[in-house]
Amino acid sequence: MEKEKILLVIPAFNEQNNILRVIGDIRDSIPNADILVINDCSLDGTSAAARKAKDVKVVDLPYNLGIGGAVQTGFKYAYIYDYQYMVQIDGDGQHIPKEVNKLVGAMAQSGCDMVIGSRFLDVQSFRTTWARRLGIKVFDLLFRLLIDTKVTDSTSGFRIYNRKSIELLCKFYPEDYPEPDAIILLKKHGLKISEVGVEMRAREHGTSSITPIKSPYYMVKVIMSILFSYTRTRW
Repeated sequence: MEKEKILLVIPAFNEQNNILRVIGDIRDSIPNADILVINDCSLDGTSAAARKAKDVKVVDLPYNLGIGGAVQTGFKYAYIYDYQYMVQIDGDGQHIPKEVNKLVGAMAQSGCDMVIGSRFLDVQSFRTTWARRLGIKVFDLLFRLLIDTKVTDSTSGFRIYNRKSIELLCKFYPEDYPEPDAIILLKKHGLKISEVGVEMRAREHGTSSITPIKSPYYMVKVIMSILFSYTRTRW
C-alpha cells in the first residue's frame, strides 16, 4: 500500500484535549500517512488545535452531523482525491495508531474490503462497559442469523476500507451509530469484511455519548436499523 494512497480520517467532536496527541501518535507510528480531521461543528477549540499540527487537513462542518455524517465526509474526501485506502480512527485517543499496521496487514492478507479492529480477539485491551459488551453480543447474534457472519466488535470505529468500500460508503452511509449498520450494507452489496485483534485504551478526556442510561435505547435503535437495512433492496 503506497503512502499517498492511504488516508487516516479522524472524526472529532469537542476533542480539543485529545486531538493533538492523536495526530502526534499517528505521525510517530505512520509517518507517511495523510491525515484528515473532520471537525463536527465542535463547541470547543478542536479545529484550532488540529490546525496547529503540520500537514494535516481539517474540514469544519457547518452543522453537527453526528458520527455518520462526519465519517461520510471522510469517505467523500477519500473518493474525490482518489485514495485507495481509508482508515477511520477516533479523535478521543481510544484507538492506538500503531495498531493501524495490523489493519493494513490484515487487509493485504485477507483481500477483504473492510477490516474491523476488534478489542475482543486475542488481545488484552480496554473492553468498554458491560452494557456495551452486552449490546455487541446481541449484534453478533443478529449478524450470524441475518448474514451468516461472526463479528466480535461491531461497534468498533477503528476500521480500514479499500477503494471498493469507499466508493459505496461515500454515497450511502448510516447517519446515527453507523458502525453495525454499515456491516449489513457492505455484505448486502457483496463486499467482504473481516476482523483483526487490536489493543485499545480508555479515553483520557471527555465522556462517551453512550451512557449506561442511554444504552438500552441505543441497542433498540441499532437493532431496528440493522433489520431495516437487511430488508431493504440494494441501492
